[in-house]
Amino acid sequence: MKITIFGSGYVGLVTGACFAEVGNDVLCVDIDQHKIDRLKEGIIPIHEPGLEELVVENSREGRLRFTSDIREGVDFGLFQFIAVGTPPDEDGSADLRHVLSVAESIGTHMQEYRIVINKSTVPVGTADLVREKVRSVLAGRGTEIDFDVVSNPEFLKEGDAINDFMKPERIVVGVDDPRTKELLRFLYSPFNRSHERFIAMDIRSAELTKYAANAMLATKISFMNEIANISERVGADVEAVRRGIGSDSRIGFSFIYPGVGYGGSCFPKDVQALERTAHKHGYHSRILQAVEAVNHDQKGSIVRKIREHFDGELKDCVFAIWGLAFKPNTDDMREAPSRRVIGELLEAGARVRVFDPVAMQEARRIWGDHEGMYYARTPEDAVKGSNALVVLTEWLVFRSPDFDMIRRDLANPVVFDGRNIYSPEFMQQLGFVYYSIGRPPVLGNG
Repeated sequence: MKITIFGSGYVGLVTGACFAEVGNDVLCVDIDQHKIDRLKEGIIPIHEPGLEELVVENSREGRLRFTSDIREGVDFGLFQFIAVGTPPDEDGSADLRHVLSVAESIGTHMQEYRIVINKSTVPVGTADLVREKVRSVLAGRGTEIDFDVVSNPEFLKEGDAINDFMKPERIVVGVDDPRTKELLRFLYSPFNRSHERFIAMDIRSAELTKYAANAMLATKISFMNEIANISERVGADVEAVRRGIGSDSRIGFSFIYPGVGYGGSCFPKDVQALERTAHKHGYHSRILQAVEAVNHDQKGSIVRKIREHFDGELKDCVFAIWGLAFKPNTDDMREAPSRRVIGELLEAGARVRVFDPVAMQEARRIWGDHEGMYYARTPEDAVKGSNALVVLTEWLVFRSPDFDMIRRDLANPVVFDGRNIYSPEFMQQLGFVYYSIGRPPVLGNG
């Protein structure tokens, strides 16, 4: 199969590398010439475990190529994947300019039958807009060429995207033509061997499925954070509550871990976009608005605890920050809780010493040479001379640190744990003042 993928960001690059890995010929197209040049050199613009190896190997074997030539991309593949960004517009709705720009390019250069596949996360009805854009461009050229438009949303978890693509739980395809459905089924057959994962449906349902999935997961997170906040006020332990409800098979343990809120490129954007879509069609989505509101407040929960502990006097305090990415195994800091926490601490006159295993370059891009920022070389370096340690991302390297070092190097033995990765009983035995989410604080071994 010959496949063209427009957009060489997170989704496009993973999709292209995985399709090439099973033997397809893939051409990735991007208008950013600098990015294309670096990809040709094997330099990956994002951190995703296993992705660099796939890109380098398949590029060497000739199955994966990169270009900025749009005409070449349209001429190349029967399957034309659109995997460009859909950033939130000013009102929170998805900005479709890049998607429709690709559709226009396909209509401009198309010479024979093509299957146009929306891989980007897009609102319900986008396939209709893409179809109309291609059709209008073809009409402007005075030509008629058959084409189909398909919705094929991605369900990739950052940090585990390769495994998600190669061993998917489901392959959702929105299609309105039986022939096109079978072509997509054949394209995805290498990933659909052990049991049937291919789920065909109408196009609008496929478009909604992606938003509904992310909104459901975001809802579980916000709900658990709501329970955590109630737990703190009634003297309960949210971790015990989590185990109690998670053991119910109807609920399960996935996405019911309390913390400092969700972030990343998907959940915040998709919840907002779905809420705006509902509003556009005359429906007031109270649950989605509540999910957003709880998450916004939760990102400020750690700073509120810090202010309380230090009696509101944060000026000239120094805080060690462990974890900047919105989750482990990625360098993505979009909408990360760390950005809100660090921003509020700096605004209050505090200084921060930050460390993340892979997101330091992104942090430098965001804050640059801010006088209140110190970019630590190691977790231990971040702790030295700080008034307290603040944990914001549950990286494995933070789970079993040298607590004797932490207690020795901190000016005060105070830890604010935004991910509940430590045991309150253990921290009490070590003599720490310890604050977490949804659990009673530990005020030292005394």
